[in-house]
Amino acid sequence: MRRLLLAGLGLILGCGRLAAADSPPAPAAELQVSEAIVLGVVEGVTEYLPVSSTGHLIIATKLLGLESERPLVGRDGRPLWYTPPSAKNPTGVPLTTKLAADTYTVVIQFGAIAAVALLYWRQLLSMVNGLLGRDPAGGRLLRNLLLAFLPAAVIGLATHRWIDAHLFSIGAVIAAQVGGAVFILWAERRRSRLPAGTATPDGISARQAVNIGLLQCAALWPGTSRSMMTIVGGYLAGLDPRRAAEFSFLLGFVTLTAATVFKSYHSGAAMIQVFGWSHVLLGCVVATVTAALAVRFLVSWLSRHGMAAFAYYRLALAALLAAITWL
Repeated sequence: MRRLLLAGLGLILGCGRLAAADSPPAPAAELQVSEAIVLGVVEGVTEYLPVSSTGHLIIATKLLGLESERPLVGRDGRPLWYTPPSAKNPTGVPLTTKLAADTYTVVIQFGAIAAVALLYWRQLLSMVNGLLGRDPAGGRLLRNLLLAFLPAAVIGLATHRWIDAHLFSIGAVIAAQVGGAVFILWAERRRSRLPAGTATPDGISARQAVNIGLLQCAALWPGTSRSMMTIVGGYLAGLDPRRAAEFSFLLGFVTLTAATVFKSYHSGAAMIQVFGWSHVLLGCVVATVTAALAVRFLVSWLSRHGMAAFAYYRLALAALLAAITWL
């Protein structure tokens, strides 16, 4: 972990110098180095904690003033496109700072993905060996992760446009924060009344893995928290808090990789036009270091205290957001 932190600090400083020297391709939407670092920290800290990284990033982009809907133009004066005009969509979708920021907050999830790869490389290697028929436990773990991933993949592909258009708002985040807090308190009370879970991530049944995946689908609503839903799903499958968190992190590796690659392919080039490569790399490096720290913290915390404290945090955050937004 110490080597990871030192390497990450070096990369942050290097990327910071690069970002400071980088001339933005779209001056109207220049992303400051400090803003890239803030978004990287928010992503890294909140991605695996049961508080919702998406919800916090929506809040962060709003506070940083990255919500402008004004169409952007390049240095040559030509419009920048989120979706270029086509025969099917003659008007296209102009690129705005908000659309670029929304894409940026998804792309820097590569940092959180890298953190899990660094911390859980043995389990990932076990799954590769399982795929090759050399490790039965790794093969079962891979099967369970793929089964848990499929529901969100199918439903996410079918609904992502509607979600992007209607649910990326402070009001939706507040509702999800409150609902998630109630769900955590229910799950913790239920867990306290049952014997300690003895199942392992590779030992749960296919049906239990699918059920965890169905719970993960609720996290498509911004502010819900993918890690919260999958950790609770692990509880219900008989995993203790530490193993439930481990399964959640590994499932996040699969899910976030798919989502980030999809978003990068769809609109990553447009986002780069606005913010530049250096800012993206800086955000990813910061997210890697902070996510690794958050993962270590969460495993230790859950083993001793469970998730109840995060429920009260969610309620406090919802109240604060409601006061700022509507009072």
